[in-house]
Amino acid sequence: MALDELHALLSRHARPDQRTAIDGVLVSKVEQAYPPSPSTSGTVLALIVQGAKRIALGDRVYEYRAGQYLIASVDLPITGHFTEASPERPALGFGLTLHPASVAELLLQAGPGDLPPAAGGAPSGMAVSDAPDELVDAVVRLLRLLDRPRDISVLAPLIKREILWRVITGEQGAVVRQLGLADSSLTHIARAVQWIRDHYTQSFRVEDVAQLSGMSVSAFYRNFQAVTAMSPIQFQKQIRLQQARLLLATHPNDVTGVGHRVGYDSASQFSREYRRQFGAPPSQDAARLRGATPDTAPSLV
Repeated sequence: MALDELHALLSRHARPDQRTAIDGVLVSKVEQAYPPSPSTSGTVLALIVQGAKRIALGDRVYEYRAGQYLIASVDLPITGHFTEASPERPALGFGLTLHPASVAELLLQAGPGDLPPAAGGAPSGMAVSDAPDELVDAVVRLLRLLDRPRDISVLAPLIKREILWRVITGEQGAVVRQLGLADSSLTHIARAVQWIRDHYTQSFRVEDVAQLSGMSVSAFYRNFQAVTAMSPIQFQKQIRLQQARLLLATHPNDVTGVGHRVGYDSASQFSREYRRQFGAPPSQDAARLRGATPDTAPSLV
């Protein structure tokens, strides 16, 4: 079976950094179910071959397991962990980075009637589906190239296009197709997401970000909530707190300074929101981070 061969390929080629000799292709092998860890999703197709992973995005929870794939069409702040992983049965996953230009190229080449009709509004930035046999077969053929390095430069781009086409025309195709449309609702929201990421320390008015995105305030708020499962202000708070946690790992004795650096004017508000997000006040969490074993698989894969 294709999943059996995929299992063997992932087991053989997994490395700690998840990277492979094929650009944009990740493989993971995780032998411990670590506690939930905050990270960002990237824009990626993630296929689980063994084990299971749970991802929280705002008030939504996604779980995917062997034979299922998850699509992330916007780079979002998430909290995730493998729920099934052990040395005897490690979690195994495949990931492929999604690029808007690659999606757009396939959409332009598709013939009339090749694609399902477009749905209105912005889809969620994440979706989970069972992986069809055609998709699994293409992933297997792509990973076989890791055993034949001289074929990678010629054949890998062709197989990656096939994988992308299977996803674009599949059950969650609407999520990916909007990634390649310059004027889609998702593309407008992705622009806003990037702006908030780049300016997360600054206060902003939702009206101004809506204008930047080319949407009315009501349409922007509705579509932002649909894609990210958060309001723009909640999204900014997630980014601030994740960045604060990274800074505290290297500056554990400067809680007040870290709070100011990520945009908090009030130390008490920073401490309160940090504790609500991570289950401990900043100083206590910083001490815990120094002695903790890091999550070896913070991404979706």
